[in-house]
Amino acid sequence: MSDESTSPQPAGLPPTPWTELDEAGTGLTVDAFITTLMSQVGNALRRVVTLPYADQFGLSVSEWRLLALLAHAESLAFSDLVQQSTSDKALVSRTLKLLESRGLVDLRGEGNTPRKKVFCSITPAGRALHAEAIPIARQRQAEAIRVLSPSERDAMYRALVKLREYCRVEEEGRGPRADSRGSSGLDI
Repeated sequence: MSDESTSPQPAGLPPTPWTELDEAGTGLTVDAFITTLMSQVGNALRRVVTLPYADQFGLSVSEWRLLALLAHAESLAFSDLVQQSTSDKALVSRTLKLLESRGLVDLRGEGNTPRKKVFCSITPAGRALHAEAIPIARQRQAEAIRVLSPSERDAMYRALVKLREYCRVEEEGRGPRADSRGSSGLDI
């Protein structure tokens, strides 16, 4: 899935380690790996952007992520929530139990077998908390995004969506993979 751009290097900017990158990644060092940079930036953004408003409302970043996903969807199967949150099953399970104990989400099992399907939905209290927090979340997110120029924002958004699609297609082609680390490990 290669789509080499022929656009020239912007005037006055030095080349990056990715500018003349060949298919073999010759000369690419671990600090310039896309997975390293994305992990570093993602972790820093969670600490600088998300954690302050999650803390303000008495939530962990994981709790905020699940509450926001459920506020958007109203109700999701546990397996869908795991996938959409990009977290591992154990973290989602622990986090949902904490949210349930605070009356912010409802969990209900469907079926009569030991492995019944679990559905998660937001409660009125969870919806109210989300409604109070989301304007602050949007403002903090916008503040970080607006560090980039409009053309950088557009390019980054398109690039991230393209990379997400590349990964989706690759994962479908490989089938399920046993990886007990979830999304918490540094993937280099």
